[in-house]
Amino acid sequence: MTTLTSRLLGSASLKVSSYEEIESDRHATWQAVAIVLLSSLGAAIGIGNTSLGGIAALLFVAIGTWVIWIVLTLFIGTQLLPGKETRADFGQLLRTTGFSATPGILRVLGVVPGIGWILFLAATIWMLFTYVVSVRQALDYTTTGRALAVCLLGWLIHGVLLFGFVFTAF
Repeated sequence: MTTLTSRLLGSASLKVSSYEEIESDRHATWQAVAIVLLSSLGAAIGIGNTSLGGIAALLFVAIGTWVIWIVLTLFIGTQLLPGKETRADFGQLLRTTGFSATPGILRVLGVVPGIGWILFLAATIWMLFTYVVSVRQALDYTTTGRALAVCLLGWLIHGVLLFGFVFTAF
């Protein structure tokens, strides 16, 4: 499974083998970044943002917050809640979590009249599931519960930091 298409389908369908392959392939880094950009673009369009400035700002914020979340996940997962086999680096988490954004590309369907918000929400929830699986594999956890705890704790800290930044900026 080495093609981009098979990796996208594998990560979206929560295939452990896809995440293991992506984790170990240093050449997949730029693919992961591209997927996050496409997912963010899908979200921008899906929420009805059509201005180039708004889309550019959203892409910039999406990449920045993704990197922050990776750093938090790496710290929490390897220092605060490591498993017995946990060994991970920033690149591994970047690649696996980048591919976990694959379902987010479907958030572009948010523009569908009447049901768009349901499709947008479904794709976002699907992304949360793929993120947990990507973290479980990158951190070599044996249980999904530990990965979920790391993701939730990182999400809470990330949210507090982001909210604090937005609150003080305005």
